[in-house]
Amino acid sequence: LLLPTTRPDVQLMTLRGADVPTYVEHGVADLGMSGKDVLLEHGGAGYYEPLDLGLGKCSLMEAGLIDEPPLPERIRVATKFTVTAKRHYADQGRQVDLIRLYGAMELAPLSGLVHRIVDIVDTGNTLKANGLKPTQLIEEISTRLIVNQVAQKTRHGVVGPLVAELGALVGAR
Repeated sequence: LLLPTTRPDVQLMTLRGADVPTYVEHGVADLGMSGKDVLLEHGGAGYYEPLDLGLGKCSLMEAGLIDEPPLPERIRVATKFTVTAKRHYADQGRQVDLIRLYGAMELAPLSGLVHRIVDIVDTGNTLKANGLKPTQLIEEISTRLIVNQVAQKTRHGVVGPLVAELGALVGAR
């Protein structure tokens, strides 16, 4: 899980995407790459987000049935992105009941379990194939570079050039 590189000052770690912010936040890794969806759920403590690497572009969307009956004032929403969804609806002043699901999200509104879902959408074809439509964009998602806040200050001679090199490679998005 630890891989050497051709640079003596750089070693790579292989981690699950959801674990990257934790390793960077706690200073085990100076830098990490993770999807914005994961970063939103994690909360952003202990690291900076200097670069959008432009990889894995998609959207975090709210979606509902194409032929949706009138919604009640308080709706049920299925998602694995509970922190982000809670924050999104709170910012709108809406109270919702969140139900955590991890797969077959499109089944939840079709079966009547929920009124809406919050999920990652790429083309929207899966939604459409299951009788759903996007109703709100919550966040544009892509892979981001994150940097431990302490490492940014104390190891700037190493971290700064790496960030600059990656920025040059991706065109500093």
